[in-house]
Amino acid sequence: MPAIHLHRRRRRVHAAGAAVTMLLTIAIAGCATGSTVAETPAPSPTSTPSPTPTPLNAAEQLIADNASVAGACAVSFALDGTAIAPQLQVQDHLFDHLPIPRADGRAFAGWYADPAAAAAASADPATGAANPAVRVNGSDLVACPADHELTLYGAWTTPAAVNAVGARVPIMMYHQFTDKPGGEEGWLRGNFSYIEDYRATMQYIKDSAFYLPTWDELSAFIDGALYLPDHSVIITDDDADPTWLTMAAPINEQLQLMVTSFDITGDGASPQNRFVLPRSHTNNMHTAGANGKGQVVNLSPAEIAADMQASAAALETIGVSAPAAHEVMAYPFGHYDDRSKEGLRTAGFDLARTIQQGYVTVGSDKLALPCVRVNFGMGVPDVKKLIG
Repeated sequence: MPAIHLHRRRRRVHAAGAAVTMLLTIAIAGCATGSTVAETPAPSPTSTPSPTPTPLNAAEQLIADNASVAGACAVSFALDGTAIAPQLQVQDHLFDHLPIPRADGRAFAGWYADPAAAAAASADPATGAANPAVRVNGSDLVACPADHELTLYGAWTTPAAVNAVGARVPIMMYHQFTDKPGGEEGWLRGNFSYIEDYRATMQYIKDSAFYLPTWDELSAFIDGALYLPDHSVIITDDDADPTWLTMAAPINEQLQLMVTSFDITGDGASPQNRFVLPRSHTNNMHTAGANGKGQVVNLSPAEIAADMQASAAALETIGVSAPAAHEVMAYPFGHYDDRSKEGLRTAGFDLARTIQQGYVTVGSDKLALPCVRVNFGMGVPDVKKLIG
C-alpha cells in the first residue's frame, strides 16, 4: 500500500477514537452527577378553555340572592313603555305592594296573569278590572311556578276613562262582634255585628267578585292615576278587639278575602292571619283629651307624629313593612283637624280614615277618607244598598 494512503487511514482511526473517548467522558460525567440527557419534549396538545358561564338575568339573580327565603318568587313585569325591575314576592302570601306605574297622559289599569287579558284591559279596562280572577293585586295569593319566576302583564288606559266610570269606593267599617243573634246590651250595642251577618256579608262580597283595592291603589286612584271599577270595596275593622281576632278574622282567612285591621298598638300589635292587613289606630291616642275629644285633636302636631311613629314601629315588629305601616291610619272616635293632618304628614302617613259617611272618589281628601259604617242588625240586603 502506498505510504500516503496509510497515513490517511491512521488519521481517520485517530479521529474516530477521539470521538468515542469524548462520548465515554460525557456518559461517565452524567452518571457521576445523576443527571440524564434531556430529550426534546413532544408538543403538548392544544387545551380547551373552560366555557364562560351564562350570566343570570335579573329575575334569576334575584332568586339567587334570596336563596334562603322560603317560597321566594321573582315577579317580572311587562308593560308597554315602562321598564320595571323584578320584585321579590313569597309563595302563598298576599302580593306585597306590586308596582303602580305612572305616566303623563295615562292611567294604570292593573296587572294581569297573561298578555291577552292585559291587552283586553288596555282596550277596555272594564272587561277585566272588576274580575279578581283576571286582574292581579295585593288581595291575591302569590302562586309561583316551579322555577320560582312569574311574569305579570300590565295595562294602560286614560285618565278620561278613570273619570268616566265615576267609581265610588266604599270603605266598610266594623268594630266588635257577637255570637248572640239578639245582640249585646248597653250603649255600645250598635258597634257589635252578629257574626253570622258578617259571615254572610263576606260571602256576598266573595261571590259577587268585588275588586278589593289595596291602600296604595286607593291612593293612586284618588290621584286619577289608577283605574278602579265601580265594583270595588275595602273592608276594615277598628280596634283589633278580641272578638275580631277570634270570631271575624278567621272568616276572612277561610274565604281568602283581604281585610284591614286598625290596631291600637300601645298594648302591643296583634299578630294576624295572612289575609289581614294590620294598620294603625294610633299608639296611645285612643283616649279622651282635655276637651273631651280624642287626643289626636288635643296634642301638638309633633306629639301626634311621635305617637304615629311609635305605632308604625310596633306594626313593624309583627312583620308589617315600614312603607305599609305608614300608608294609612284610622282616627280614634273619628276626630281629626288640621293639626291631626299636620302630625300625620310629619310622620310620613299618606291616608287616614274618618267615620264620616260617604265614598272615596277621584280627588278625595287623602287624610279625611269617608267610610260606610256597619251597625248591629245589618245583613246582606242592607249591605247591598250601601256597597252595590
